[in-house]
Amino acid sequence: MNGVPIAARIAALRQLQKLERWYDSAFDAKDNPWRHLGALGFFLFWVITASGIYLYVFFDTSVEGAYRSVAALTREQSYAGGVMRSLHRYASDAFVVVVALHLVKEFLHRRYAGFRWFSWLTGVPLLWFLFASGIGGYWLVWDQLAQFIAIATTEWLDWLSLFGEPLARNFLTADSVSSRFFSLLVFLHIGIPLALLLGMFIHVQRVSQPDTNPARALGWGTFAALLVLSLAVPAVSMEPADLAVMPRRLEFDWFYLFAYPLLYSWSPAAVWALAGGATAALAVLPLFARSRAAAVAQVNINNCNGCARCFADCPYEAVVMQPRAGGKPGQQHALVMAGLCASCGICAGACPSSTPFRSDEQLVTGIDMPQLTVNRLRAQLEAALARLTGERRVVVFGCDCAADVRVLAAPDVAVFSLLCTGQLPPSFVEYALRSGADGILITGCRAGDCQYRLGNTWTGERLERKREPHLRANVAPQRVRLAWYSAGEEAALRRELERFHAALSALPRSRVVRTSRTKRVPQSA
Repeated sequence: MNGVPIAARIAALRQLQKLERWYDSAFDAKDNPWRHLGALGFFLFWVITASGIYLYVFFDTSVEGAYRSVAALTREQSYAGGVMRSLHRYASDAFVVVVALHLVKEFLHRRYAGFRWFSWLTGVPLLWFLFASGIGGYWLVWDQLAQFIAIATTEWLDWLSLFGEPLARNFLTADSVSSRFFSLLVFLHIGIPLALLLGMFIHVQRVSQPDTNPARALGWGTFAALLVLSLAVPAVSMEPADLAVMPRRLEFDWFYLFAYPLLYSWSPAAVWALAGGATAALAVLPLFARSRAAAVAQVNINNCNGCARCFADCPYEAVVMQPRAGGKPGQQHALVMAGLCASCGICAGACPSSTPFRSDEQLVTGIDMPQLTVNRLRAQLEAALARLTGERRVVVFGCDCAADVRVLAAPDVAVFSLLCTGQLPPSFVEYALRSGADGILITGCRAGDCQYRLGNTWTGERLERKREPHLRANVAPQRVRLAWYSAGEEAALRRELERFHAALSALPRSRVVRTSRTKRVPQSA
C-alpha cells in the first residue's frame, strides 16, 4: 500500500524535473524561477514591504477615512499610489503562489526527512503568518469585500469560544466599528509581517549561504512582470462597507480567500478541522519519514590542520571550528555536529589532505566519510585504471543523487558514483590523468538542483580554480569535462560521453611511466 503514494510522488517529481529542464532551455539555470523559489519568496516579501510602506504614508486609520484614503490613492495618484497599491496586491498574490510551489517542490524531493526536519518544521507556521498578513490587508480597505471577510473571520474565530463575547457582534451595526479598530488592524498588519520575517530568518538558519536573493535578471524580470500587470489591471476597491446591507456580489482574491466559501458551504468546525489537520500533517511529516541514518563525517584530529575549508564549504553548517586541545594559541580543528550533518561528503572534497598523491599506504584525511573514504576511493581508482583498455580511456565521476553513471561502464570507461559530486577532491582528477586516463568526465545534479545545495557549485569552482582546493594549472582543460545531468537523464549523459570521446580522439594518448607509489607517471600532451 505504501508503494502507491511513493510511486505517485516520484512520478510527480519526474514531471517537475522535466518542467525545470524546459525552463533551463529558455533561461539560464540561475534565472530559472523553478530553481530559486525560496529566493523569489524573499524578493516578493521586500516588494510587498516597500509598496506597503508607501501605502501606509497615505492611509487614514479613521473609520470614515480608511476607505476614502485607499480609493484616493487609486483615483488621484493613478501612476504612483494606484500602481503601488496594485503592486502590493499582485506581489502578495505571487508570494502565495511561490510559497505553495516551494512547499510542493520540497515535498516531492522529500526534503522534510532526516537533517532537514528543522527547515521543514519552521516553515509550517509561516503559512499561517502569510495568510494572516494578507487577509488583514483586505480588512483595511473597508469595502464590501472587507466587510464580508471581517464577519466571516470573526464567526470562524467565535467557534473556538476563546473570547468572552462573540467577536462578530462588533459588526452588527456601523456604530459598533470605531477608529480604534482600524488602529488595531494597522498594528496587526505591521506586526504579523514582522513575525513572518523573523520566521523566515529562523527558517534558513541551518543552511549556509541560503538562497535569499535571486539573480538580477530573475529579480528584475519578476518586478517588471508585476509592474506591467499593475498598469494593465489596476487593483480597485468595491463599494464602501455598509453593515446594513448584505453584499450580493464579491470580487474574490482566490489566492488568499479560497477557504472562505467553505465557511458557509461546510461549517466553521469543518474548516477548523481542515486547517488544523493540514497543519498537523505537515508538522508531523518528518516523524513518519523513514530513512536509514547515514554515517556522518568524521574528523581525524591528527590529520586536520585547521584550515577551515570544510567549515566554509559545508552546506548545512554541520562543521564548526574549535580550539585544539594542548595546541598553540590560535590552533584549531574541525568538529562535526552529527545532528546537522547531511552525509554528503562535500567536506572531504574540501580537505587539503584528501590528495591521492600522498605516499601513505593508508590514506587518512582530516575529515572523511566512513561509507566511502578517500583511501577506498583511491584504491578503487587505481584498480579501475589498471583494467581500462581501448584507445581513449575515460574516468567518470558521478553522484548518487544525479544521473546514474553506472550505465556508462565499459572496457574503456571507469565509473565512480560518489555521495555527492562535491565529495571529489580536485587532485583525483590530476591523479587519474597521471595514472593512465585520457579524459575525466564529471557529472552531477543540474545547476540549482543539487540534492545538497552546493555540491555542483563548489565542484565547478574548484575545477575552474576559483575555490580551494583547486585543480592545478598543469592539467590540460580539454581532458576534463563538466556535464550536469539530474536523475532520469542517463540517455543525455551517454550522449555527452560520446561527444567527449570524439573530442579526445583529436588528442594524443596518455603515456605512462613507473613511479614510486603508483608505479606509473603519464606524460600527456
